Amino acid sequence: MSFEADLRNQQQTIDAMTETMACRGPDDRGTWVQPHVALGHRRLAIIDLPGGRQPMTMTLESAGPDGRDAELGIVYSGEAYNFVELRAELAESGHRFLTDSDTEVVLHGYAEWGPAVVDRLNGMYAFAVWDTRTEQLTLVRDRMGIKPLYYYPTADGVLFGSEPKAILANPAAERKVTLDGFRELWAFVKTPGHAFWEGMHEVVPGTMVTVDRNGLRTHTYWQLETREHTDDRETTVAHVRELLDDIIARQLVADVPRCMLLSGGLDSSALTAIAARQLGEQGEKVRSFAVDFVGQTENFRPDELRGTPDAPYVRDVAERSGTEHRDIVLDSDTLADPEVRSKVIRARDIPAGLGDMDASLYLLFKAIRGESTVALSGESADEVFGGYKQFFSPVAQQADTFPWIAERMGAGRQSDEALGSMFASAVRGQLDLGRYVKEAYHAAIAPIERLDGESDFEWRMRKICYLHLTHFVRILLDRKDRASMAVGLEVRVPFCDHRLVSYVYNTPWALKTYDGREKSLLRGATADVLPQSVVERVKSPYPSTQDPAYVQKLRGHVRDLLARPSHPVFDLISRDWLQHAAARTDNPSMFGRMGLERALDLSLWIDLYRPTLELDEA
Repeated sequence: MSFEADLRNQQQTIDAMTETMACRGPDDRGTWVQPHVALGHRRLAIIDLPGGRQPMTMTLESAGPDGRDAELGIVYSGEAYNFVELRAELAESGHRFLTDSDTEVVLHGYAEWGPAVVDRLNGMYAFAVWDTRTEQLTLVRDRMGIKPLYYYPTADGVLFGSEPKAILANPAAERKVTLDGFRELWAFVKTPGHAFWEGMHEVVPGTMVTVDRNGLRTHTYWQLETREHTDDRETTVAHVRELLDDIIARQLVADVPRCMLLSGGLDSSALTAIAARQLGEQGEKVRSFAVDFVGQTENFRPDELRGTPDAPYVRDVAERSGTEHRDIVLDSDTLADPEVRSKVIRARDIPAGLGDMDASLYLLFKAIRGESTVALSGESADEVFGGYKQFFSPVAQQADTFPWIAERMGAGRQSDEALGSMFASAVRGQLDLGRYVKEAYHAAIAPIERLDGESDFEWRMRKICYLHLTHFVRILLDRKDRASMAVGLEVRVPFCDHRLVSYVYNTPWALKTYDGREKSLLRGATADVLPQSVVERVKSPYPSTQDPAYVQKLRGHVRDLLARPSHPVFDLISRDWLQHAAARTDNPSMFGRMGLERALDLSLWIDLYRPTLELDEA
């Protein structure tokens, strides 16, 4: 958007920005160009395949400032799961629809209610609306931040897009990263609004950004609020199940093949079992997919994070729910392939990966995309119901920092000192991650409200739950969205329905753990549809390969990098440290090998993006 330029003369730039999103929308493309705004869209067709083309416009009854017909234009990503009800309400008010798409419902909702349409939406979405009457652009992001949206203010307007790569395709945007961006990259705190790239911002979840000739403004339309929970245990468990039944039914709606991501853990198993029951009543079977590694089950060794392999539990759920199941089995050569690493980095736009866990997620989604366009995931249940170790760690509960960082430090994993040793000396002296994390933590807990009469322990647990729902979960949601949309797969996350999040957030910790275990409410609400093995299984994170050959592949790629001593990555990473890591012959823990993976990520990211790095303290 530009108030000084005529964007009708910049079609080539607009097309270039739009085409960067081809991965997110392989089915169609379009642009809508006005003198001062240009909307570009790549479509992934999910609802109303022939009728939901974008950008979508509508003519308004009132005239614009120049006397011509006024219009609204929209580009929209995601799904409004309650669009059927909203469509009926709008039709009663006189609106006439030309398609069956949820995009048109959101557009007409904006025409009827203005920006307040967001208060009525249930879903995952990011959209931009241009109103020719007011010459105002409105950017909106869903409540939990499931769908990404970025913007880059300019002297006379703003650039925006679903991903940074769309903005970086415009010559007005600098590809610059400062020390503050690198702090955010390594701190693992996900500061709301921070976009890593200097000058770029992320629309904060539950927020809208408006831009007109008077400037740029932000408005928070939703946030977690403290409320008293008055339901007893039985009522609470029943309400959680009632919400899950409704959420899953809504999120199974699609005009394309859909499936379930199944890990054999409580979260994905509960969704799969409920979906199988609902679709079974319609005479339809659920399709499910799981990721596995060659030889993982046979050679599994319990480690610091995972006590059991996934495969046996996946089979139990698939048999109990009668799913059409397929395992996606990956080998170490594929996981360590530099081409796969390149695709993961291009998907994220930053070198912020989780190594083989990112690679396997991308490869899983790529394989699924050959058979389905929509997948439902158990992501975020741990944050909502309290499933991670740090929720139960006395060290994390008492620490004056983010609980996942406290748990990692308390368990002796990758301390700041160990992490700092991988950096070049000049960078190491500048980063000061401890201060950055401390300031981020105190800013993060400032908005939390304490309930009258809340005990000190319950208050502490409220803060831990809040931090997971406003910071930690957004790291994982971004990872999942970018990896899935890189191959044109839409992943839906039922546990992020804002009704469920708000209800469980305000449930006292004593009630969330009423059976003495993690995720008691979810277990109690879904035990009737699950095999007993899954009901009793201890929390296990997303799988990671244990094959020593994977680390050997990494070290081989690192040696190739070391053979290029002039590579600019060595302005960031200590070459001596990397040489020592490559020369070792042991099989390190996941946290030990992460340094190798991040060095490779950084070097490849520099090759791909050619950023300007300004890592001196201003």
